[in-house]
Amino acid sequence: MRLVQYAVQGESRLGVVMADRIVDVRKAADSAGQDTKAFTSTLALLEAGDEALAFVRSLFVRSLFVRSLRGESNAVPLSGVHLACPVASRKIVAVGLNYKDHAIEAGLKIPSVPLCFAKFTSSLSGPFDPIQLPAEDSQVDFEGELGVIIDQKARRAAESDAMGHVAGYVVFNNVSARRWQFDDGQWTRGKSCNTFAANGPFLVTADEVPDPGALRITTRLNGEIMQDSNTNRLIFNIPNIVSYFSHSFTLDPGDLIATGTPAGVGFSRKPPVFLNDGDVVEVEIERIGRISNRVQRGY
Repeated sequence: MRLVQYAVQGESRLGVVMADRIVDVRKAADSAGQDTKAFTSTLALLEAGDEALAFVRSLFVRSLFVRSLRGESNAVPLSGVHLACPVASRKIVAVGLNYKDHAIEAGLKIPSVPLCFAKFTSSLSGPFDPIQLPAEDSQVDFEGELGVIIDQKARRAAESDAMGHVAGYVVFNNVSARRWQFDDGQWTRGKSCNTFAANGPFLVTADEVPDPGALRITTRLNGEIMQDSNTNRLIFNIPNIVSYFSHSFTLDPGDLIATGTPAGVGFSRKPPVFLNDGDVVEVEIERIGRISNRVQRGY
């Protein structure tokens, strides 16, 4: 499934994308006589557990969705709505230097264990929303990444069980204010500015992605390819990351893990390439989708 969070007349809704339309899950649930509490948002759906997800999947083979796609009020054109980030995550954790070529280009030691850092949830932004540049740091950079969304609570999960805690995947741009990142000696401030966690366009459920460790990932700046790699080059794969993090802190439904960026980021280029007002950054991952964010002189 491709799950989205979208807005209609200012109201946020949970939808499932079918072809070029979005089906309103809460309306479909109401039509089926279901309690709609679990179907108001993607986060609520994940927190409600397997039974709620199974109900949404069942709609694909029920006449409710078929009738919706024929023009009833449960569905709207995908092109006619504003897409928010798919999940209003309560926690964003990320892996630094998780591609060997990126660690080399940065002149940093290849890590022996996953390098963990956090981003504030106030940095969450939609797949087509603008990236806002902070006035005090002119060295803002792009980082295309595969994002993992947690399904079931994970605490001390074994690697062999880790994928059972994964709901699905998003395209993620781990935007970074480099001067702040490097001057501070730690990464939180430079990684957590408003709009610096653009992601989407959908939460593609895990059953739709047979091998998340073999996905092409590309980043384009104004149409020019800057990053072109594959998740098979991750140093630490998804089961390892989920297990490793869960031994330090609990991963909850809806949490977002950014798995790291490959080589080609702006600060490592000669001369460096940083984002400017009017630029357009696109990140695309096969089977997951594409996000596109215009850069604006911000706050």
